[in-house]
Amino acid sequence: MDPTGGPAHPAEGYAVGDAQSVLSQEYAPAPATPTTDIAAAQPPVQAPAAVPDQPIGELISISGSKATVLLSKSATVQGSSEQMCPHIGTVLTVDTGVAVVLCLITGMSVPDSAVERENTGTRIVDVDLVGELVREQDGYLRTLRRGCSVYPRLGDPLYVASHTVLEKAYHFNNFNSVEIGTIHQDPSIPAVVKVDELLGKHFAIVGSTGSGKSCTVALILRQILKKHPNAHVVLLDPHNEYDACFTDTAELVRLADLSLPFWFLNFEELVEILIGSPKDRPEEVEILRDLIPFAKRQFASNRDQSAAVVLQRSVGKREKFTVDVPVPYRISDVMSLLETQMGRLENKRELTPFKRLKSRIETISQDPRYEFMFGSLTINDNLADILKRLFRIPVEGKPITVIQLMGLPAEIVNVVVSVLARLAFDLALWSDGKMPITFVCEEAHRYVPRDNAVGFEPTKRAISRIAKEGRKYGVSLCVVSQRPGDLDPTILSQCSTLFTMRLSNERDQDIIRRALPDAAESLIDFLPSLGTRETIVFGEGVTLPSHILLSELPADTLPKGNTAGFTEAWSNDVVDHSFVDEVVTRWRVIGQLPDDTSGISEQFEADAAPEAPAVAAGHDYGQQPVAPAHHDGGVPQPAPLHHAPPQPAVAASQPLAQPLAQPVAQPVAQPVQQPAAQAPAAPPGAEGNSIADALAERFKKLNF
Repeated sequence: MDPTGGPAHPAEGYAVGDAQSVLSQEYAPAPATPTTDIAAAQPPVQAPAAVPDQPIGELISISGSKATVLLSKSATVQGSSEQMCPHIGTVLTVDTGVAVVLCLITGMSVPDSAVERENTGTRIVDVDLVGELVREQDGYLRTLRRGCSVYPRLGDPLYVASHTVLEKAYHFNNFNSVEIGTIHQDPSIPAVVKVDELLGKHFAIVGSTGSGKSCTVALILRQILKKHPNAHVVLLDPHNEYDACFTDTAELVRLADLSLPFWFLNFEELVEILIGSPKDRPEEVEILRDLIPFAKRQFASNRDQSAAVVLQRSVGKREKFTVDVPVPYRISDVMSLLETQMGRLENKRELTPFKRLKSRIETISQDPRYEFMFGSLTINDNLADILKRLFRIPVEGKPITVIQLMGLPAEIVNVVVSVLARLAFDLALWSDGKMPITFVCEEAHRYVPRDNAVGFEPTKRAISRIAKEGRKYGVSLCVVSQRPGDLDPTILSQCSTLFTMRLSNERDQDIIRRALPDAAESLIDFLPSLGTRETIVFGEGVTLPSHILLSELPADTLPKGNTAGFTEAWSNDVVDHSFVDEVVTRWRVIGQLPDDTSGISEQFEADAAPEAPAVAAGHDYGQQPVAPAHHDGGVPQPAPLHHAPPQPAVAASQPLAQPLAQPVAQPVAQPVQQPAAQAPAAPPGAEGNSIADALAERFKKLNF
């Protein structure tokens, strides 16, 4: 019997543990190696060495999935061939008759007693039983199966795995796999990952800074997209480093052409932008919660009658407008309603939250950094159009969307990620899983941190929902992080395939060790010594834990995340005196207005408010003229920061205004049916039978 698993003759019997039956003949032919552009660019590898016809040791201990091997003297002699001198990570085989069991070396040692006797010929090897190649009746070996159905016995001989066995174990040669590199033990064998298992059950790529995470992300996605050109992939790019990785097959969304209208946001996301922490400003949160449904109703009433009927029918039957349903409305309508409520208040001390909210809306809506959200000249119902672009419907030769996030205000990045993750899940959910989407989250520890006291809760919830439920609806998650120890362990535990690059931090290693789906946890101890382009892969996406040398990317497709060349840059002086001026100009363009309006709020609280505002008998404050509409889609020009808007006096006979807890009761809505200076309403979105149009309408039926 051959140590690779094939008998010398198919008719021969086999005695389990009979070392004399080992022959050098290979039974099963090696499967063809798939070729790719990247694989073709690799340097040629040497032919595999001949398989030794003698064992390198025997089993002396077995416990569960772990075993101990006593190496033979021939495997410890100086100058022995590489095949006879195994090392950490080498795959060994032991034949049980029913199957060939694969053992992965995880540790090597010399017993203390042998050291004391200076008997250096005694060597102990620790192995994990990682899988088996089951033998058919004719002796042919099947593809690797995890686990061990029949355990080897004490004294059974072990051999270094042959080229044929390694091909059987590592190679998954069909349409469901893509090649990403070569096996470290035998560079002639390609390393492949199974696409359905990789994407269907989520995967993570972790490693220290400079270990090659970005190149690994680009390599895996390029290989998948090359084989599946009609995919739908969304890649969050926080450092703008992936713009050259996918050439003309990517839809590159830069900050200048990013469009996520404010009415896409649910209420929690809008509060995060306009107010901040809801615990610190509960009055403002309640005011905004009451005003938004009225603003949505106001927008619908100003559209032509047929469009309004269609829109109202598309919303849930229980309540026509809620704070979360994604239907358009104008910020100018919110401002008009806000000013109306300010005019109806009698107690001057209650004006502070209204002033603070009004000032924040004015500041944010005019900030050039928020132009992608508030900068539209008109408010259009373009939900379907934006979904088509972000998620590539139809693909049209660009199966991946790279969304560049660098330059966004720090306080809004989490909100943008929350919106994108929520849209990805809902799109897959309401398409009944017919359009699978892969959501790649770079720097994931920013958005789903381990510490519950930091981060943005809606973002955590949106990404966690993909991790927990996305598999059912066709949404896959790729988590990329340099600090897995700072990542929410719940998210990492949902990733069934882990690409682990070099990691030296013990806390990060412990997190990975607890998330491993395989028994080969001891391989984590090797992570600090991994080189560039080396990774250890665990989980469902590979047949067994694999030490892989990743393929090199073409030079013109490398991510722009290389370490700065200090010595080269410092070899010459900067003689251009306009350099700093250009930097300052770019700096000011990206942040012309301050983010923090806390000083303004404090000034409002400190200033003495004017006399109690009210409305004279017969006067409607809602009809008062306002400034012309701003370029951001209907926001009026702000009033001076430290002065309330002009307000007429109230007659003594007029009843008191309603309390703040009910600022938008039915009588309030009546005066603002025709607010001044509104931007013209856009015609309804183009009708069509595409999936994005249909899904956009289904979105609006939800009260999120």
